[in-house]
Amino acid sequence: MRHVAGFTLLEVLIAVLVLALGLTGGAAMQLHAMRTRHESALLSASLQIAVAMADRMRANAGQVPAIYLGVDYDAHAGAMPEAPGNLCRAESCNATDIARLDIHELVRQVHAALPAGRARICRDAQPYAAGRLRWECSGGADDPVVVKIGWRGKRADGTPAGEGRRGALPGVAIAVAGVQP
Repeated sequence: MRHVAGFTLLEVLIAVLVLALGLTGGAAMQLHAMRTRHESALLSASLQIAVAMADRMRANAGQVPAIYLGVDYDAHAGAMPEAPGNLCRAESCNATDIARLDIHELVRQVHAALPAGRARICRDAQPYAAGRLRWECSGGADDPVVVKIGWRGKRADGTPAGEGRRGALPGVAIAVAGVQP
């Protein structure tokens, strides 16, 4: 009788071990699903920001060479710049003021929606290198205007990650159609 009673205890221990392994696997899957959902939300937000900026630039195409090109905001490098003064609050509002407000709105959205976000507007004929988006721009006079938006992931302690799996690579690059060089 004693030999049979010990066998039942062994079965219970094995069952508890199998249950613990199953729960650990389920928790890992849930964590991966949450990370994927968060990454998808960031990608969606950055796409909306880039498309909105491209639309603003198309509406104010005359300011692309003078104002829009050369925007390179990196939230990881510093704080969000202050809003421009009383632009467009008075009776007169010119195209340059509108472009400056557009850039401030882009920076504000990137700063608010993306962890250590970055935005860049430049001329780039090849935004992809080796199948991945890149921040560098070719800058040729006939190259299309591109809006690039990206972010850095966060480490477990909440600080922005460096050049890791996703690192500081752009998440989105939108070519602005209808803008003449």
